[in-house]
Amino acid sequence: MRIMITKSIKHIITACWLCCGAVAALSPLTSCKEDIDESNLYTFTGETIEDYLVNRSEKFSNFNYILSRIGYDKILSAYGTYTCFAPSNDAVIEYIDSLYDDPVNKELPHNGMTGRGLEGLTDSLCKDIALFHLLGSEVMGVNMGNGLTIKTMLGRDINTSIDSVSGSVLISRYSKVTSMDNELENGVLHEIDQVIRRSNMLVAGEMENRPDKYTLFTQALKLTGLADSLTNISTTDFDAVDNKRGFYTPDKCEQGYTIFAETDETLASRGITNIDQLKEYADSVYGNCAAQGTGWYDYARNNHIAISTANDFKNPWNTLSMFVRYHVLEYKIPYEKLVNSHNQISKVTLVEYYETLLPYTLVKVTRNNGKLMLNRWTANNSLTDMVAELGTPAMHAVLFEGIELQGIREQVAAVNGYIHPLKSTLAYEERVPRGALNERIRIDDTAICFEMMSNSFRGIAYSTVKALNGGKQGTDGRHANCDYIRFPPRFFKNMAIYNGEDTRLYYFPGQGSSWSNYQEDEFNCMGNYDFAMRLPPVPDGTYELRLGYTAENERGMLQFYIGNSSDLSAMQALDIPLDMRIIPANNSNLTPDVYTGWCDWTRLDDKGIESDANMRNLGYMRGPLYYTVGVNSGNYARNNPKDLRRIIARQEFKQGEYWLRFKSVIENPQGEFHLDYIEFCPENVYNNTRYVEDMY
Repeated sequence: MRIMITKSIKHIITACWLCCGAVAALSPLTSCKEDIDESNLYTFTGETIEDYLVNRSEKFSNFNYILSRIGYDKILSAYGTYTCFAPSNDAVIEYIDSLYDDPVNKELPHNGMTGRGLEGLTDSLCKDIALFHLLGSEVMGVNMGNGLTIKTMLGRDINTSIDSVSGSVLISRYSKVTSMDNELENGVLHEIDQVIRRSNMLVAGEMENRPDKYTLFTQALKLTGLADSLTNISTTDFDAVDNKRGFYTPDKCEQGYTIFAETDETLASRGITNIDQLKEYADSVYGNCAAQGTGWYDYARNNHIAISTANDFKNPWNTLSMFVRYHVLEYKIPYEKLVNSHNQISKVTLVEYYETLLPYTLVKVTRNNGKLMLNRWTANNSLTDMVAELGTPAMHAVLFEGIELQGIREQVAAVNGYIHPLKSTLAYEERVPRGALNERIRIDDTAICFEMMSNSFRGIAYSTVKALNGGKQGTDGRHANCDYIRFPPRFFKNMAIYNGEDTRLYYFPGQGSSWSNYQEDEFNCMGNYDFAMRLPPVPDGTYELRLGYTAENERGMLQFYIGNSSDLSAMQALDIPLDMRIIPANNSNLTPDVYTGWCDWTRLDDKGIESDANMRNLGYMRGPLYYTVGVNSGNYARNNPKDLRRIIARQEFKQGEYWLRFKSVIENPQGEFHLDYIEFCPENVYNNTRYVEDMY
């Protein structure tokens, strides 16, 4: 049966179908899976995306040919909500000719084409090109202007930016949007003047392909052997799950890398113009980093690691290898996602921390005045000389401006990652662990798991999750129509699940949900859970380890354990169990909650200073002023009685391996564990003799 639907009423009809439970029979075809059910295709009174292409065949017949080869002409004639970037006929011919004539890709002659012209395209190449130009949700031009990374139906990202000359929107730097926001019955179409370029090279190959910019860094990658090791693209090496609740469950895990790289011009500005001079620089930085008594690289010093200044470049403890490894992250992150600013307030400096390939080291990324800086160091960060404020400027002098990234237009996208050029040289020198990282380190749960970034899941839109799930929605047992992600065991390298299906791990994107979460999203475990996460590495010191969470009635009760590995025999219990079901009472007479000590700090004359101390004595802290409940709500997490931090431990940490285990201590198959963020707060912040830790 064919049904006539107009755009003005189709959303109302969709809502009715969902309420009636008929979505299984009439689900929107937004999946990029090949099991297309052609019986559920619909026609419209207005133009669909396919109609738009056919009715302008003089302009788009070549792109439509590619779509038809894989059956997507039918998909784009159907009900759904899509975004299509449509390249012109000339753009398609120019692109496929460039593939056939490509002299660089020696491993795949003619990039897989069997001949010149449209007929030379293989079905798999048609699929790659087509799905790289389609999104499973609607993205309008207004969203693309400030820079956006979008997951395509191919599963790979495209990036948007503004051309500085014409002011036009660019897709992945080269494809200009020539006609924007053509709204159609089943989505929106943007006309572009070039096929969106997909790199088929790995990050090292992309770097080598730019001899005008990265000659020295490419040499260093090859000499150290890293060029041959940065090759991961994806894996399916994880367990299947019982997905009876119908959530989107990834069937493969994308993997990749991010490289912060000095250009030849940047190195030349330091007087480094050949590989020998680069090695001398690496020797000067890392040669004595592990020296007993004076070395600042705590992990190497504590483990008596011999640092080599010889020419054994493939030795991971050779200074040149150490230099390169500190530039590499084992996850792929585009420029605009390096710092998340979803629901953080405008007055704070936005910061993220990422682990590098130099063992147990972090690089700090700060957004400052619209620029991204690495390892920026501000005096007395996380401390204040004021009440409920960040502190006077005099106490927060900038001691190191940081290493600036060149910008979104200069990033290079490879098939398995990104290259971000630097304006000065980056190294794990003494001012990093002793300065830039000597502060309260708050890390969102999604930043602990590398795969969240590599798969573009962090902060993903609900509509995109639904599209990945073939237009279907799941239920968590209490709520229907949920666009969550259900992760299989062993999907995450930094997570160990000890009891299989009894620990059901979900990601709730939370975008636009006004949840009281840092960055609004959360990991959530359901069932009689028992799992552990590898903690971010921090420099040697005594720290408070804190867990940020939101209390709810459906939460569970858990015991914390900590160990130097994920082996259960290495774990030791910490503190007493935490009951996440305890929601602090918001007493009108300002009587502190009996369990947590919480009360409404905004009504206290001292802005909650004494109350904060009382809460700490009970092992709790309020949520921070750093972010709001929802976006731009003005309702700070510190004001919300459900938004809490639990002080899990106060102990010495050595730079190295630590795992934190979370074990349910009550039988409840529907019990929830909520993880929002982790904080490491050094003793000189939480126990400072001159200043106090700020409320942010």
